[in-house]
Amino acid sequence: MGREMTDRTIKDNLIDLLTIYEKMGFDSLPEAVFKVPKSDKEALLKAIREDIGDCTRCKLHTGRKNIVFGEGDPGTRLMFIGEGPGADEDETGRPFVGRAGKVLESLINKMGFRREDVYIANIVKCRPPGNREPEGDEIAACRGFLERQIQVVAPDAIMTLGNVSTKTLLSTDKTIGQMRGNFCDYNGIKLMPTYHPSYFLRNPSKKIFTWNDAVKVLNYLGIEVINTK
Repeated sequence: MGREMTDRTIKDNLIDLLTIYEKMGFDSLPEAVFKVPKSDKEALLKAIREDIGDCTRCKLHTGRKNIVFGEGDPGTRLMFIGEGPGADEDETGRPFVGRAGKVLESLINKMGFRREDVYIANIVKCRPPGNREPEGDEIAACRGFLERQIQVVAPDAIMTLGNVSTKTLLSTDKTIGQMRGNFCDYNGIKLMPTYHPSYFLRNPSKKIFTWNDAVKVLNYLGIEVINTK
């Protein structure tokens, strides 16, 4: 499933990349984004964060403490995308550090990675009040920055966590229950929809579903599955 770029064009993004590389002493972009050295990806992500600034593009800024940009290895093959920060994330400025974050980290470890080996981000970067789902105008104001993060990281696979991230990136009205477990296409990247970690705080017996989804991702990445359950 594809979708059109919204608030930024490919031309805009290339201009950003060329500007950054020019400052580094290059006169052109590398052949492809996925060949960009890790250190340069870090610089590109830093430039996106600087572009966000002290953001006031939507109403979520009025209640936030910290912008939660995203973190992890910019050279990773695997990216996780949730919907938005919660209270712990808003306090620390880091994604998935609360109770749901511990569930996600457990999954990451079970897959054979450390948290710092993958990249973790959200659809919106400021906490919605009361941990409600982000609204359409809030998503529209923020998704362009996430799209640019994905372009820079250029992972081999993405796991979307829950309804909001899945529906946003795939431009679909289908629920996570209908979508999970089956690979989709996001601009040439394999995307696996799965449940949000917070779902398992209420339904711990359902973790097996997301583990089954994770095994499919590991198989696609050509990584041996150590844990079988």
